[in-house]
Amino acid sequence: MATPIPVEVRSAVFQVRETADGRASLHVLLQNSDDPTGDQPPVQSLPGGDVHAREALAAAARRHLGNQSGLTRIAHLEQLAVLSDPDRIPDVRTIASTYLGLVRRDVPADPSAAAAWFDVDDLPPLAVDHAAVVELARGRLAAKLSYTNLAFALAPERFAMSELSEVYGAALGYHVDATNLLRVLSRRGVVVSTGTVGRTGRSGGRPPALYTFADDALVITDEFATLRPPP
Repeated sequence: MATPIPVEVRSAVFQVRETADGRASLHVLLQNSDDPTGDQPPVQSLPGGDVHAREALAAAARRHLGNQSGLTRIAHLEQLAVLSDPDRIPDVRTIASTYLGLVRRDVPADPSAAAAWFDVDDLPPLAVDHAAVVELARGRLAAKLSYTNLAFALAPERFAMSELSEVYGAALGYHVDATNLLRVLSRRGVVVSTGTVGRTGRSGGRPPALYTFADDALVITDEFATLRPPP
């Protein structure tokens, strides 16, 4: 009888957070990677682990996220890919089901959790193929922002368009003009006005109008749309 092959789940979970210099940047959740031999230098890994015998893969991903990071308020979770390279983990062949997860900007971090947030543009060394999973998840996110309302899972419930443009910019990796973004998303029916205003910014001026997403679940809004960086 063939020996069963271990299966694990790993999740690349993103949140838009402020850096030390006040920029909005895409961050990914990481934790210390255990090395039972003590022979390898310390690295970080994506949250995850084993799958119980009677457990669905997505349920396992959520379980590990809750146990390892205290994170239960995940606005969106979808499967990325199944990694089955026989040599992805030395010595013990392990198949991984990977996930993309998104957390709203206004969800606070758990200060007691073992996992922490890292800027995706300044990552520490990662275990085995976890860096490739982060890049795969980042590409999936950027692609879906073009033709869906997926930013609902990164933005706070109510937001000024300047804040939403920061969310898009952090996820896409380039500046997104707030006025143009409002025009596009309003035309597609993605965002709607709340009829309320937010706090005046540090520079003063009129309080900004606040918006919200029309749907809080994934919707394809323009299947042929592609967001491109400005020339």
